[in-house]
Amino acid sequence: MNSTKILGLRTTIYKVTDMSRAKDWYSKAFDTVPYFDEPYYIGFNIGGFELGLQPTENLISENTDNVASYWGVENIEEAYATFVNLGAEEHEKPFNVGGPIVTATVKDPFGNLIGLIYNPTFKAQ
Repeated sequence: MNSTKILGLRTTIYKVTDMSRAKDWYSKAFDTVPYFDEPYYIGFNIGGFELGLQPTENLISENTDNVASYWGVENIEEAYATFVNLGAEEHEKPFNVGGPIVTATVKDPFGNLIGLIYNPTFKAQ
C-alpha cells in the first residue's frame, strides 16, 4: 500500500492569452481581487482554494472538456447567469445529477472550462 496521503485539491490553474483582461474578468466573475499579481502568475483565494492564471501565447484548444474543476456555489442558477452575463459561453446548463446536487459548466472568454456545483451535503475539510 502506498503511504502517500492525498490531501485533496488545492489549486486550479487557467491558461490565458491576456493576463490583464483575464484578471479583470476573473475578479468580476468570482467577486474578489487577486492576492498575488505578477506578469507570470495571478493568484486568487477562492474560499481557501487557489485559482491561478498563467500566461500562454496559444489559444486554448477545443479539447478542454475532458477535465473540469467545480467551484462550489450556494445558488447555481444565479452563479451560472452571472458568469454568462460577464461573457462566459454557455456549456452545460444547470443539471440535477442526483439528490440535491446540481452542476453546470461555462467556458471563460479564453476557452477554459469552469465548473460550478451546488452540493449542500459536501463539506470541505
